[in-house]
Amino acid sequence: MRSIRALLHASGDLAPRDTQDESTLDASDVYDEDVAEAVRAFQQRRGLIVDGVLGPHTHVALDGAHWKLGDRMVSHIPGHMLQGDDVAELQERLLSLGFSPDRVDGVFGTNTEQAVRRFQGGVGLAVDGSVGPETLRAFADLTRSVSGGSPHTLREEEIVRTSGHRLLGRIVVLDPGHGGDDTGTVAHGLTESEVTLDLARRIEGRLSAIGVTVLFTRSATTGPEDLFRATMANQAGADIMLSLHCDSTDQARASGVATFFWGLERFGAWSAVGEHLANLIQREIVSRTSLADCRSHPRGWQLLQRTRMPTVRIEAGYLSHEQDAARLADPAFLDTLAEAIVIALQRMYLGEDDTNATGVLRLGDLGAYNAKQQASTK
Repeated sequence: MRSIRALLHASGDLAPRDTQDESTLDASDVYDEDVAEAVRAFQQRRGLIVDGVLGPHTHVALDGAHWKLGDRMVSHIPGHMLQGDDVAELQERLLSLGFSPDRVDGVFGTNTEQAVRRFQGGVGLAVDGSVGPETLRAFADLTRSVSGGSPHTLREEEIVRTSGHRLLGRIVVLDPGHGGDDTGTVAHGLTESEVTLDLARRIEGRLSAIGVTVLFTRSATTGPEDLFRATMANQAGADIMLSLHCDSTDQARASGVATFFWGLERFGAWSAVGEHLANLIQREIVSRTSLADCRSHPRGWQLLQRTRMPTVRIEAGYLSHEQDAARLADPAFLDTLAEAIVIALQRMYLGEDDTNATGVLRLGDLGAYNAKQQASTK
């Protein structure tokens, strides 16, 4: 606990105890309400799930928050990738100089190592992919060479713009939340893991009908960790990943739908396409259902962080809310949700050619559009 308190002191979320008071020193080994409140404050700032619990994701983020670029040598270690604010600062520096590590996520993976190697080769340093004193000095001697927006954002948007309007031939990974022994929320006669899998199957049926390859991160009996789910989507070369969940809270009046995408404003870490898709899904669902609009939000959750494609997490109503739960128990309502999500996916790829009002398109319209596009290419 002393080390946790020290990290929370360093992050500015926990006031230091009076070192002259022996009773407070004895209490430093206790996870008390002051620590829980500091953890919640840290989670809120870092876009993590705010529960006051120092779980593995929060602990990794808290440990990484105290590193500044230059405090340690950083390099790619397969199977144990370094993570921290110093890595995010490094990635931001590389991007600004035109050496893209793909995106700013604070994880020293292979893309970051390759960007470091390109930088080292470009400035005449020994190319080893590690960031030590010589590489840091080279960074200090150079100024920003890329302007006009985030290179990753521009590249991500260009990939979508030039990939065509059709969903046919794309790979979409569906991630039904929880699974296996992890049931998620159980309330009002519903189990979250079952609801999300049901919704995923309905989305799969609609996407498969228009030529999309759909992959699932889990079955009815499995519940892999988020890192496994992200790795699977990366290895599949997915174009889009959708993570399906239902929300819950002790506040019985809380209700509605919300969507989340990768984003940490502090380091300019942002998925512009993920944000656009999250907004489209949010608006389509709200316009077609009676769910309250809880809007779209950036978050630093591991699944959003570790996926290389635009990823959106959908919290499709509160199982802890009686009316939301009643809707989610209705197969017709789940069909409406599935159609809204599929329509939003298609609208994202339409780009500037999308002149449709929200909530107007139907699946039959997609079929006719795809048939027309296919005929025009013959």
